[in-house]
Amino acid sequence: MTKKRNETNTNHETTALRARAALAANKATAGALALLLGGALGAWAAGTGNDNRAPEVPEDIAVPAGNKVHFHGFGVGVQIYTWDGVSWGAAVPEATLFDGNGIVAIHFAGPTWQSNSGSQVVGALPPKAVTVDPNAIPWLRLSAKSTEGPGIFANTTFIQRVNTSGGKAPSANGAFVGQVARVPYSADYFFYRRAN
Repeated sequence: MTKKRNETNTNHETTALRARAALAANKATAGALALLLGGALGAWAAGTGNDNRAPEVPEDIAVPAGNKVHFHGFGVGVQIYTWDGVSWGAAVPEATLFDGNGIVAIHFAGPTWQSNSGSQVVGALPPKAVTVDPNAIPWLRLSAKSTEGPGIFANTTFIQRVNTSGGKAPSANGAFVGQVARVPYSADYFFYRRAN
């Protein structure tokens, strides 16, 4: 009976420790995201948000000739990683895109972008990727796999994620299988259409 009570107490203590670790991680994520958002939005508001010129990028992620930028948004959010016992696995994005008028879209698994007006684009995996900053997630070029609805994402052909900050998987192993890490990041997103 004493052995069973000790096992129960150990299980409750383990659960409590996991809950405290998750709460601490969420508080740290929220704090880091607030700092990242404050600094990044300040820089973005200085004039880069309405710039629809194609960014200068490494050749590996350049968009082919015959396509033109039709929308540029600044994304702020988290890359979500889940510990599988061996690695943190692939990231799942959860972000908000802004332009000069405020919030214009959300970004989530797929990878998918959905505008406030309902238009949507899904990127084809795997993307072309280039590491520009070893402390940040890679810059990407994705082909559009599908688009829906009229609006800013209608007829999108390519998506670029550039000027990334943060978002890398934790360097330390997870404490338990299924542990989730929400890592703050920001990036510029450029959406292309075929040039007329």
